[in-house]
Amino acid sequence: MNWHPKSWWSKQPRQIPLDGPTLKGPVWQMCTAAQFEEDAYTEASQALFLPAGVKHRKLWEWAYIRSALLSHFGSLEGKRGLGFGVGREPLVANFAGAGASIVATDLGGEEAAAAGWIETDQHAASLEALRYPGHCPADLFSQRVAFRAVDMNAIPVDLVGFDFLWSSCSLEHLGSLQHGMSFIENSMRCLRPGGLAVHTTEFNVSSNGATMESPTLSIYRRRDIEALATSLTSKGHSVPAINFSPGDQPLDLHIDLPPYSSDRHLKLRVAKFDTTSFGMNICAAR
Repeated sequence: MNWHPKSWWSKQPRQIPLDGPTLKGPVWQMCTAAQFEEDAYTEASQALFLPAGVKHRKLWEWAYIRSALLSHFGSLEGKRGLGFGVGREPLVANFAGAGASIVATDLGGEEAAAAGWIETDQHAASLEALRYPGHCPADLFSQRVAFRAVDMNAIPVDLVGFDFLWSSCSLEHLGSLQHGMSFIENSMRCLRPGGLAVHTTEFNVSSNGATMESPTLSIYRRRDIEALATSLTSKGHSVPAINFSPGDQPLDLHIDLPPYSSDRHLKLRVAKFDTTSFGMNICAAR
């Protein structure tokens, strides 16, 4: 299918039940094995210095976010970006190296420690945790990137006027399913008209009924994703198609069990649910 930014935006989300999702034309979609074989993933992998030959959903999340932004803008040169819950991900430095000015945010130190993010080395407390010299020279990084402690459940009112924003598997940790969905909707006010939000989160591939919902982890179902799309479009925002294809390659059918694999990890079991990463991109009302 031939994708083009102007053709796949719609005020009403469309369903594509048969065709597998692609990174060349990112819509709302799951992580699938076929996407790792695309030229678009190879390009993103090389740009982000991701390990070759590794099929891991976290790497897919970063490639999805970057691909969605470049599909929308063409280039990040001169753009302003806002990252939520950035942890130690390389996207901040990569986007700065591509010419964007970035405000990177993460929980404050006490909140992050209480949630266990510091102990597991998944928290950024300052700019120093986000420096990747291969992505952006030190002097340009210092000029283009600022850091702020931000609670995603209470976004500061002065964070506005950005061209794009993103979060990578953070919103499912905000307290409940509704907390995560409210974050997505509330964060849209941070964008200028026509700006782009890109998020990845946990998706329940084993049930559209029962799911996990707890203060530390909530897993979204198809019904939650569809309700979110409906709510966003009702407010004038645009979402592309929603593609719920789970993939049909052997690795798509493999459910990783604890202790999880470091290189063959697309779908995994959490408690009694099978889950994977799901990407969403939203164009702010114009």
